[in-house]
Amino acid sequence: MPETLRAESAISPWRLSVAPMIDWTDKHCRYLHRLLTKKTRLYTEMVTTGGLLHGGERRHLRMDACEHPVALQLGGSEPADLARCAAIGQRWGYDEINLNCGCPSERVQRGAFGACLMAEPRLVADCVKAMADAVDLPVTVKHRIGIDREESYAFVRDFVGTVAEAGCGVFIVHARNAWLKGLSPKENREIPPLRYEMVYRLKQEFPQLTIVLNGGVTSDEQIAAHLQQVDGVMLGREAYHHPWIMTAWDQRFLGGGPCPLSQDEVEAAMVAYMQRELAEDGTPWSAIARHMLGLHHGRRGARLWRQVWSDHKLKARPAEEVWALARAQLALEPATA
Repeated sequence: MPETLRAESAISPWRLSVAPMIDWTDKHCRYLHRLLTKKTRLYTEMVTTGGLLHGGERRHLRMDACEHPVALQLGGSEPADLARCAAIGQRWGYDEINLNCGCPSERVQRGAFGACLMAEPRLVADCVKAMADAVDLPVTVKHRIGIDREESYAFVRDFVGTVAEAGCGVFIVHARNAWLKGLSPKENREIPPLRYEMVYRLKQEFPQLTIVLNGGVTSDEQIAAHLQQVDGVMLGREAYHHPWIMTAWDQRFLGGGPCPLSQDEVEAAMVAYMQRELAEDGTPWSAIARHMLGLHHGRRGARLWRQVWSDHKLKARPAEEVWALARAQLALEPATA
């Protein structure tokens, strides 16, 4: 086998990924991200078992063929329901089923899933086994390093060990505790301290598992440093707000080549996608353009460009007209974030 192919085949499928983010990583967001990186693993926003079983499959699972590799993240705590939803996800063509054990929101807690599941590792193990028995896909878990004030390494170690016994081989670890009371979801992403050493230690203790680090990563340099310690890195808001950073990932981290498209070409591709989505599904361009607002971050005229794509007064106009207006703004002001 040639050296280049051997090197690429050794790269973990979870080496680099974009986090599941509620209200953000929908199919339109993922389409944009796939224009920027062909190899980074993408995740859906969390889909609850109740929403999927009673709210319609197409609404929650419709995706574009270009999105692969793409994982479906499920939220739930009933093994039978999760197994049914995992099987539906496989039927729709997803490449992985991920169980959310990290979301701290009160709404999710009321449903008895998300981060509060970390207090019930045996139940999580049952959920994982039920899903693994129902599909021929990797079943993975995304979780925190602890809940509330429980900060001992033993807590997360025992959680991972118990769930791994049920057949889970991939753990995506947000390197913060989830405080179930007193903090909003936003505060839960910022106030509990990052403790990367806990994630590193998991990899040392479970070398046979794939351990992916998530939380607070904002640069390629940080990605490279973490990859010295763990199998993969997942970025969330940094990738969403500054998506152009992803164009270097295939070449630098994933054994691929540079993004062949310029920022303008990516924008043109998104406008063509908007036109297609309007014709095929009635989706207004504004539902898609909101994911593009960081595309020209740091470029001359970016602030005015964002204002055009965010202008609700323009919603009735065709996407190509709005695009022409936005492009005219790119030369009208100094470089800005």
